[in-house]
Amino acid sequence: MRKIFQIPTQIKTWMLRFPIMQKIFRLCARIKIRILRFLDQFSAIDMTTGRPWHKLLLFALPLLVGNVFQQLYSTMDAIFLGRFVGDHALAAVGSTIAIFFLIMVLMMGISMGAGVMVAQYFGAKRREDLSYTIGNCITLTAILGGFLMVVGPFLTRPLLVFLDTPPEIIDYSVTYINVLMLGVLGMSYFNMLSGILRGVGDALSPLLYLVFSSLLSIGLNYLFVGVIGWGVMGAAVSTVMAQTLSALLCLRKLMQMRNLFEIKLSFLRPKRQYVNQVMKLGLPTGLSQAVFSIAMMVIQPLANSFGYLFLATNIIVMKVDGFVMMPNFSFGNAMTVYAGQNMGAGKVDRVSKGTKQCVYLALGTAVVMVGVILSFGHNIAGLFTQTEEVLYTAVRFLRILAVGYLAFSINMVLWGTIRGAGDAITPMYASLLNTALVRVPLAYLLVYLMGRPEALIYSLLISWVSISGMSVIAYKIGRWKTKGLVKDNIVQGDGGENDDNEEYIDE
Repeated sequence: MRKIFQIPTQIKTWMLRFPIMQKIFRLCARIKIRILRFLDQFSAIDMTTGRPWHKLLLFALPLLVGNVFQQLYSTMDAIFLGRFVGDHALAAVGSTIAIFFLIMVLMMGISMGAGVMVAQYFGAKRREDLSYTIGNCITLTAILGGFLMVVGPFLTRPLLVFLDTPPEIIDYSVTYINVLMLGVLGMSYFNMLSGILRGVGDALSPLLYLVFSSLLSIGLNYLFVGVIGWGVMGAAVSTVMAQTLSALLCLRKLMQMRNLFEIKLSFLRPKRQYVNQVMKLGLPTGLSQAVFSIAMMVIQPLANSFGYLFLATNIIVMKVDGFVMMPNFSFGNAMTVYAGQNMGAGKVDRVSKGTKQCVYLALGTAVVMVGVILSFGHNIAGLFTQTEEVLYTAVRFLRILAVGYLAFSINMVLWGTIRGAGDAITPMYASLLNTALVRVPLAYLLVYLMGRPEALIYSLLISWVSISGMSVIAYKIGRWKTKGLVKDNIVQGDGGENDDNEEYIDE
């Protein structure tokens, strides 16, 4: 990080010959020190010491800013497609989300499992275990990502046909998702490597790379969609190029962190102990995501039955929903790393203290976001389309979902704690039960009774409240307290409330 502030010695010596430049350099030196002190707060944070809420906030803020930019370029995709191509292109992108999500769930699960292992071994200060975990995850990503690149494009059209995708948009849908599949390896590495960086407490570097990726994607999107006229293919190409370049930056950063772990050939060779562990932690999470994605696919024919205007409305709601959910996901991810590091260090009491404080942070933020939706929903939805019917329906749907964001803020923090502690099974069972008994049956029942698209939104709201209740029950039962990977460290204490010595690991 400090290298970006350095000036070559010969140039600096020449400039210092002038008195005015000497004053400027002294001023810049003071500014540099303050900037570096500020940035150091976010670099490789050791969450096993200091005030829990402070460490969580320091870690969550870069995640939140990163999520804003990630959602921003995703939203700009939709805006460019809606304005330059039309509602049919917007609907086409919306119709592919469930399928692409289903194909990617295994990679998402492994990324989550890797993050938990990295956090716990980092908290336990086990350098060799940390190195093997990172190396094995890099290899697994190459194998599975390459497999998806080859197989994925052959599955997309049959799945879209199976889901009764409207004929007027299916060709757009196939083009969009096939381009994403051809670039899936770079996208997978970006998610995996940025997750590893966060696992060791570095939320700043992934943020900088994500900002770069987002701005690059927006620029390429405008070029490919608005200027060249590539349509949905241009939107997909811009996403793949931006995330692949960001993955290379993440890898470069990891290679520079030799003080924490090593990346060399011996650690890249798959080792059963670490592969099994990452699968044990990652597959339940992947299965949970797969169930969620399958539920989306099962419900997709209901959405398709209301026509492409409803699909366009739905993609607008999902884009806005992505912004509102960002704080929830940020606090949830922060809690996963926090719980992982402290479970690795044996500080179970500190995990409980941090969870309580993080719930307050997440719930307060959710209240603010809901207020924004209720006050400015019409203005926000108007960025995507000028079609009055689509605009009016999108605003109505957002107001229905508003209260659900409060419940979901608690849900994300508690599941983040449970997963970070090493319990991936309980969230999986909760997801299965909620999907099989609440989300899908309720969607079909309400559509049958109401006959209107609002039924799908009400079923989503009820499922959010349901899964949030399950997270509270699971957290209170406390099985997660016995799931740490490192069993030889057990530390009892006050949870860090009185520990004001905040230790940071420098880059």
